[in-house]
Amino acid sequence: MAKEIKVWYDRESDYLEVLFERRAGYFRETGNDAVMEKVDKEGNIIGFSIMKVSDLKQRKPLSVTLK
Repeated sequence: MAKEIKVWYDRESDYLEVLFERRAGYFRETGNDAVMEKVDKEGNIIGFSIMKVSDLKQRKPLSVTLK
């Protein structure tokens, strides 16, 4: 079964958002200050966001575990 993933980047705010599903949810912190995970009311991950994306090119690869 194919699944559509939405990817949105705002150059002005240097913000990337990836949504696996389009439904109500909220963002919560992860182990990395630049990454937030989006979860639904049951706590299922439905996406994530990365702030200051352009800063990543000067760092090692980004690795985050979404819970």
